[in-house]
Amino acid sequence: MRFIDSWRSFWVRFIFGAQMAWHGVAVNPLRSGLTVLGVAIGVASVISLMGIGEGARLAVVRQFKSLGSNVIVIKAHDVKAEFQPEEARELLERVSGLEYASPVARTNAVMKWRRARGQVDILGVSSDFPQLRDHKLVSGRFFTPWHVEQRSSVAVLGYNIGAGLLGGRSPVGQTFTLNGQTFRIVGVLEKKGEGHGEGIDDKLIIPYTTALKIAGKSTVDEIWVKAESAKAADLAIAQMGRIYRRKLGLDNKAPVSAGGGEKQGETPGQGSEMGKPVEPQPAPGPETPGEDSRPGLELGKDIITITNLNTLVKEADKANRVMTLLLGGIAAVSLLVGGLGIMNIMLVAVTERTGEIGVRRALGAKRSDLLTQFLLEALYLSGMGAAAGTFAGLWGVGLFNRYGLTAVVSLEAVKVAVMVALGCGLLFGVYPAWTAASVPPVEALRR
Repeated sequence: MRFIDSWRSFWVRFIFGAQMAWHGVAVNPLRSGLTVLGVAIGVASVISLMGIGEGARLAVVRQFKSLGSNVIVIKAHDVKAEFQPEEARELLERVSGLEYASPVARTNAVMKWRRARGQVDILGVSSDFPQLRDHKLVSGRFFTPWHVEQRSSVAVLGYNIGAGLLGGRSPVGQTFTLNGQTFRIVGVLEKKGEGHGEGIDDKLIIPYTTALKIAGKSTVDEIWVKAESAKAADLAIAQMGRIYRRKLGLDNKAPVSAGGGEKQGETPGQGSEMGKPVEPQPAPGPETPGEDSRPGLELGKDIITITNLNTLVKEADKANRVMTLLLGGIAAVSLLVGGLGIMNIMLVAVTERTGEIGVRRALGAKRSDLLTQFLLEALYLSGMGAAAGTFAGLWGVGLFNRYGLTAVVSLEAVKVAVMVALGCGLLFGVYPAWTAASVPPVEALRR
């Protein structure tokens, strides 16, 4: 019975304190509104800025992922170090863990479609391109190894080119000319989107043998390979680094690659460093029998880079996460300012209501009752500010998206902003509440 009475007494006191706290907020609407506005601006800033940062992070990650998973790009930066197309097939045989490989020839030509003509970018690849770059087709099919071997005049169109030829209807089976040579359309690639897939939506894809014929070359400056897994890609980079060091006649301990090579004095696979190229050394080591060296390479110039696209995705994701946290930290300063505003208003309220505090203490109110009242008052202000700021932040994210910026609603940002706002309200309300509860009744009545 005694427990029930004490519990009932506690709730009566608490409800009365909550009512008094709400009265304290409502009696000065302008002052309370400005305090709520300060908290709301802080919450909205955190949500919107972190939404922009998270949107930018996801956009960059999607852009890199659009290039394919577990893809390794081998690029020659000197014409004397360019690759024979057959080297792609040799890498599949010599390097463990590789699934697909393709020489890559880039060129451009004048495309004529009916009465329209214009310059187009051409990408010459093997028939493994769809599997290598994880790129599906929306119409037709991809060209076959037979087309590559026969240097056939067939083409697969990027989505934007394919959609523009016949007003959205499939152009498969139609013909066009490149530099006066007639090509037949066999397929149209699926849309990747603006800025994704290295602009593949606006390119023509043809067999690399045909592209080399158009460009008047016999070598390529890029080879793309795809590994079975992320771990296999890391191991493949170390193996390919050794292969190309020997092929170029470089020292066996020379730096190897971008995104997974070795540095001098280290074992393969250790100490990999992004952006580290294969460079020629002043004193080249012995050649491996059966592998051609490339004399005349310019010393100090990047010769070959081997880049793991998985590593680029991780580095971009890490960098953008740091940027998002920095934006959130900058915005959180406004939350701190809002919390100080609550403390300032509560101190003013305590000073103004000293007489009320004295009357309540004289009528039997405990210090805990006053402490509860003023803490709830601070919580009301911060809670209303958090709610208003959340709606404003969500509206801001939508506004950014409407005007072309990439922003997403981050639930983590919403939770953090709301919790920090409520925490600031309670934290900065403790001192004023303690001050109000500590005023002696006689002194409070005298004031």
